[in-house]
Amino acid sequence: MAIASDIDYTELRRSRREARRRRIRRRRLTALAVLVLLGAAALFGLVRVFSGSAGAAAVMLQPVRSAAPTSPFHAPLPEEIRGVHVTGPLMSLPGKFKQYLALRSYGLNTVEVDVKDETGDVAFVKGAPAFAARDGAAKAYYDPQAVARQAHAAGVYLIGRLVSFEDPVTAVAHPELAIHKANGSIWRTNGGLAWLNPYSRAAWRYDVDVAVAAAKAGFDEIQFDYVRFPSDGDISLIRYPGKHGQPMQKTIAAFLRYAASRLHPLGVRVSADVFGLSATHDLGIGQHPTQIGNVVDAIYPMTYPSHYRSGEYNLDNPDDAPGTTVMYSLRDFRTQLAGRRALLVPWLQDFSLGRTYTPGDVAAQIASARAANTGGFMLWNATGLYTREALRGGAPPPLPSLPAPQL
Repeated sequence: MAIASDIDYTELRRSRREARRRRIRRRRLTALAVLVLLGAAALFGLVRVFSGSAGAAAVMLQPVRSAAPTSPFHAPLPEEIRGVHVTGPLMSLPGKFKQYLALRSYGLNTVEVDVKDETGDVAFVKGAPAFAARDGAAKAYYDPQAVARQAHAAGVYLIGRLVSFEDPVTAVAHPELAIHKANGSIWRTNGGLAWLNPYSRAAWRYDVDVAVAAAKAGFDEIQFDYVRFPSDGDISLIRYPGKHGQPMQKTIAAFLRYAASRLHPLGVRVSADVFGLSATHDLGIGQHPTQIGNVVDAIYPMTYPSHYRSGEYNLDNPDDAPGTTVMYSLRDFRTQLAGRRALLVPWLQDFSLGRTYTPGDVAAQIASARAANTGGFMLWNATGLYTREALRGGAPPPLPSLPAPQL
């Protein structure tokens, strides 16, 4: 099995694993202490009621508020996220989602499915915004409520991926929401795809309307992808309609803040996909982890080693050292996110580009993610084929359950 080369993090991984064990142990001992105190308080109250005293008639047993911490979200996070991505078209195949849920036996505990993808398609019709239904963007790939029920019945955390601003369907149908060129025509990428204008509040509202529909159907988290300004194409031709004096990075953070303001009340987490180099360089697309990290619940950097240029991190070919590349990227994200609220969960490469990726290459990336003490990892393969063995749990084993005190 391959390991991350050029960086000796064995001792770091061991110490962080031991620290995580200690944190778990402290939480469980605290919970036990709370139970004992509550039991003692209840027993003391009963003794006073039944034994009698000068003021016994005035004794009132008051309900005790739970000391357990509450969460604004309706689903708990897995202790270590171990997940895969599934496209809308794959979700439309009979029985396919059930096959992904069956990976639970290999250690999977999270699945992300497309809610709106880079083609502009919304993956469902029921509950889709009027824009999507009227413009032909809404596709009957799956029933979101049925998908949420299936995932939760299998004990799987469900994330909806929503491509924010690359949207060739809505941008063409509603050019007032699109990025333009100087002559007023719609700007397009090298691949001919139109984009929504990240400055447009109406575009924000449409994207978040789609997200809200998925949240109300039962999704646990909405993850915004392409949550940035364009980079693919002749960006010198771009002219953004309307007023836009706000810097790009503040605009992206403001969009995510708006999304959170509508999704958090529904008990749903908000997260963002960012480029793997966005913590190392200013890429000129508005993705600044220091600002995003104060707004979202999780940041998912796309740390695919095949996407890094020669010389990055002083590596001749980052793709030849996948574990090392992921480790360096996550190191920079740790620095940028210090003191921020966002959980760090990397996307890892489980596909071949330029060379054949092996299970050892995938394992090397996972080892780096665990050594960096992240919240887990997600595997990406656009074809939906994954290294099942990579989903095995590697977090410290849970402590044995403690029996409730006998009162």
